[in-house]
Amino acid sequence: MKLTRTGIQERASWEATGISLPSYDIDLAAANAKKSPRWAHFGIGNIFRIFIGGIADGMLENGDLDTALTCVETFDYEVADRIYAPYDNLGLSVILHEDGRRDYRVLGCFGEVIKAQSGAPAQWNRLKEIFRAPSLQLVSFTITEKGYALSDARGDYVPAVRADIENGPNQAGSAMGIVTAMLWERYRAGSAPLALVSMDNCSGNGSLLRSSVLTMAVEWQRRGFVEEGFVSYVQDESAIAFPWTMIDKITPRPNPDIASDLEALGVEEMQPVETAKRTYIAPFINGEAPQYLVIEDSFPNGRPALETGKGVYLGNRDTVNKSERMKVTALLNPVHSALAPIGVLLGEKYFAPMLNHDPKLRKLGEIVAYAEGLPVCPSPGILDPKAFADELFRVRFVNEYLLDTNLRIVTDESQGLGVRFGETIKAYTRMYGDAGRLIGIPLGIAGWLRYMMAVDDFGSAYTLAPDPMSGEITRALQDIVIGRPETLRDQLKPILSNEKIFFTDLYQDGLGEKIEELFREMIAGKGAVRAVIDI
Repeated sequence: MKLTRTGIQERASWEATGISLPSYDIDLAAANAKKSPRWAHFGIGNIFRIFIGGIADGMLENGDLDTALTCVETFDYEVADRIYAPYDNLGLSVILHEDGRRDYRVLGCFGEVIKAQSGAPAQWNRLKEIFRAPSLQLVSFTITEKGYALSDARGDYVPAVRADIENGPNQAGSAMGIVTAMLWERYRAGSAPLALVSMDNCSGNGSLLRSSVLTMAVEWQRRGFVEEGFVSYVQDESAIAFPWTMIDKITPRPNPDIASDLEALGVEEMQPVETAKRTYIAPFINGEAPQYLVIEDSFPNGRPALETGKGVYLGNRDTVNKSERMKVTALLNPVHSALAPIGVLLGEKYFAPMLNHDPKLRKLGEIVAYAEGLPVCPSPGILDPKAFADELFRVRFVNEYLLDTNLRIVTDESQGLGVRFGETIKAYTRMYGDAGRLIGIPLGIAGWLRYMMAVDDFGSAYTLAPDPMSGEITRALQDIVIGRPETLRDQLKPILSNEKIFFTDLYQDGLGEKIEELFREMIAGKGAVRAVIDI
């Protein structure tokens, strides 16, 4: 059985293996989207395919949507060439339940795939057509926190952004440059309204996206590339809205064992691939069953019936903000960020088995969530924070069938520390004058810094997960020697006081010295990290 439009015509063979197929007309949905695009998405990796794609697939199945998704990639074009094109833009969703059950389903909601390259005229012009279309209602994003970043830790524009600013919209290459260039096309085609919807784990993600797009527009206006009216268009949220969202679904890297299981069922060519840009992806996508997507209901050009999608909640900005704070700054992401780097140091490959079989690390996770995060976590109303935390530790974190790796979780860790730890730290400082009473969060930060030394607790070297700040951090730590704590002098101060990393100065919050001391204990020698955790 081949995962292609022709291959799934043999419905009986697929359904005999327990793999469900779309009952809607895939070709018609794709044709509708090509003629009158309604929902485009930037960042077409794993979380998009299983979560956003799963929502759209369900809406198509129930008749709540009649157009496929327009899929746009701005970073890793191999994904389009190796995962979408050979499989006729189909995907295979694998939902992994905590009791070992799996739900298999072919997703047919991915219509057109665009590689957003200004140097490829056909693709670039097609993207312009999509953005000129009055039918386009929303453009959503899963491009990770770093996709919105215009500046480095020093506040300087990163080279790709600087090039976009100097070269103008016709040669845009960064994600934010491409989006802004496409909005310029929409403005010139009649200024139709549109919602740009970030679905990344960023605090106030809509504001972050708006700030980046508006900065690019202003820089271009200053250089004469665009009109002043365009800047006003982007600034007017009744024309271009930037709804806030909270998204939550644990989506590990594709598991090769699942690929083998699918092939044993008769589905051909399921093995994952790794691109030159280190994207690890497969024709199938595996993830957990629980999912939450809370969206600010601000769509100036209308929207699909998103509320009919599984796990989707519509509300106002305050509801989204509280939901995001609950998940990203208090309960889920802080536990991941505190434990995953330590897990790598302790030689633990997978997150769930580590949590299930190491009571000390589980206790640390519970401290971060229940003792430190929950007290400063406002309730969003639509979700109960205590019940959310309980589900994490009873169903989600402990699901060993996910095989979520600590290295995946720690990817781009530097980009999330301010959101995942900084907000709670600032809340404690406001409440108590400083955050010195925190235990789990400073231990997690010290563990991350120790992880960045790329030598585990047994003395063996490992390769760091991708992170835009890895070079900068490792250079700062290069003179520190494991087994010689006296080599730690003031190397951590520029990091721990960097408000671009933590959104606060940790020394002013009463945590800088505490983290330094924990880190010093962790570099005492082999087994030192374990000793600190066992206290």
